[in-house]
Amino acid sequence: MTRFLAAALAALLALPALGQPAEGERLAEDQSFTFWLPDAVGVLDPAQTSDPEGMDLLRQLFEGLMTEDATGAMIPGMTERHEVSEDGLTHNFQLRAARWSNGDPVTADDFVAAWRRVVDPKTGSAHARYLALMQIENAAPIIAGEIPAEQLGVTALDARRLQVTLTRPVAHFAAMLSHPATFPIPPDSSGDDGGIQPGKLVGNGAFTLQAHDPGASITLTKNPAYWDAANVVMETLRGVTEIDGQAALTRFRAGELDRVPIPVGEYPQLHEDFPDQATALPIPCTYAYVFNLSDKGPEALKNPALRRALSLGLERDLMVSNVLQGGQRPAQGWTHWAIAGLDAPEGGPAALDQDARTALARELLAGAGYGPDNPLRLVLQYNGDELHRLLAQAARQYWKPLGVEVSLNNLDWMTHADRMHRQDFEIARYGWCADYNEPSAFLDWFRSDGENSGGWSNDEYDHLLDQARLADDPAPLYRQAEEILAAEAPAAFVYHYATTEMINPAIRGLPRGNAMGRWYGKDLYRLAP
Repeated sequence: MTRFLAAALAALLALPALGQPAEGERLAEDQSFTFWLPDAVGVLDPAQTSDPEGMDLLRQLFEGLMTEDATGAMIPGMTERHEVSEDGLTHNFQLRAARWSNGDPVTADDFVAAWRRVVDPKTGSAHARYLALMQIENAAPIIAGEIPAEQLGVTALDARRLQVTLTRPVAHFAAMLSHPATFPIPPDSSGDDGGIQPGKLVGNGAFTLQAHDPGASITLTKNPAYWDAANVVMETLRGVTEIDGQAALTRFRAGELDRVPIPVGEYPQLHEDFPDQATALPIPCTYAYVFNLSDKGPEALKNPALRRALSLGLERDLMVSNVLQGGQRPAQGWTHWAIAGLDAPEGGPAALDQDARTALARELLAGAGYGPDNPLRLVLQYNGDELHRLLAQAARQYWKPLGVEVSLNNLDWMTHADRMHRQDFEIARYGWCADYNEPSAFLDWFRSDGENSGGWSNDEYDHLLDQARLADDPAPLYRQAEEILAAEAPAAFVYHYATTEMINPAIRGLPRGNAMGRWYGKDLYRLAP
C-alpha cells in the first residue's frame, strides 16, 4: 500500500492545470457563464447542503484539501504536500498559504472546526456518514453521540499542518477529499450565519457570492483573494432558476443560458440536429431492481440461478432506447462504467445478445421449476415517478413470456424507502449514486454491513473488499467482487445514469468525462464569437 500511495500521490500532487485557452483560441471580452437551476437555492453550508446544484455552488465558493481536473482525477486544492505513514493510518497535510475572501488566512484549525461540526450530532449534518466512511478515528462514536466531537481524529499541528488519523487504511482516501463535507469553514463561523446573503458568506474558493435573488438567480464573481486567482479566466458565474424545462430550452436557444437540461424524450432529435450542443454526460448512479433475500423475502428468490434468470430476462437495450431516451447505458454490472479504476469483467451475459440471454433465462427458470405452465408470482415495488412506472411496466412485459407474473406496487417515496429499510418488499426499484470517484463507492453497498437493503451476504465478497482497502492495486479485487455480484445476482442491474444537456460550444472547460459530473468555474473560459 505504501508504494502504491507514494506513486499515486506523486502524480496527484503535480500543479493543477486550470482551464486555459488552447493555442489559436481567442477569448471573449465577456467572461461569464450562465447556467440553469431547477429551483431556488437553499442554504450554502458545506455541512448541510446536499442537493446537486447547491453542491456545485459550494465547489465554487469553497475549496478542500483536494479538487478535481476535467477527467475527475484528483489534484491538489488547499494541499501543498501530503504524506502517509507506513501503516496507512496517519495522513499529514501541508496547507498552501491561502486566504479567506475576507483576507484572513486559512489555517489547519479551520479544517478541524469544520470536520468536527459535520460529525457533531447537534449539527444534524447530511454528510456525517461520509466522514465515517472515510474511517476517520472516532467519527462513528461521535455521530452516535457516545463521545464529544473534540475527539475526532483531526488535529492542527500548527497553522498550516493538518493531521488526520484513521481507524483503518483507506487506499482511496485522497479521492474522498474533494467532497464539500471536507471543506473548511472560516473562524467564528457556524457555517449558516447569513446562509446565502451576499457580503456575509466568507469562502476560500475561486469565487465569492455577489448577489442573490431567491427563486430567480444567484451570481458569483471571481475571488481576488483566491490563492490561484491569476490563473482563473472566468469572471462571473450566474445561476438562473427556471422550473419549466421547455422554457429553459427556449432561453438557451435565445442565448440567455449557456447550459440547460434536455427535456425527457428530446435528446435523440436534438443530438441529431445540434451534435455540437446536445451532449450526454455520465452521472455516477446505477438503477437496479433489488431482490429481498432476508427472512421476509419470498423463498423462490433465495435461489441465485432464479435471480440470474430474472436479470437476464430484462431487455435493457430497449428499456434504455425506448423508455429512457436520455443517453443512459444498459448495466450488466453494479459499478457505473465511468468510475475511475473500474476493471469490468469481460464475457458472461454482457457478451451475449438478448435472444441468447432470454434463452438462458428460460433454462434457468425451468431448472428452478418455473415457466409459463407454472408461473413464478412476484411483486415489484417502485415509487411514483413516471419513468419508474414505465420501466416497471417494461420489466413486467419482458418477464411475462418467461413464466414470471409480476404485480406492480406504486408507493410514494417515503413509504417506498421505509419499506425497503424494513425489508418489507419482494423486488424494489433502487438507485445508488457514488459519493466519490472509486469503485468501492458502489461495491461497499452490498457488503454484509453495508446499505444492502435486500439482505444479501457473502463472506468472500466482504473479504475481497477488505483486501482492496490495503491493496497496492485494488482493481483486480474489485473485478472479482463484480464477478460475484454477477453470479449471485442480489439485484438486477438495469442502467447507468446519464444527464443530457445543451451546452454552448463557446464555453470551454466543462468536464465531459468526469464520472462525478463536477464542474469548477476556475477551469472555464468563453471563446469569442
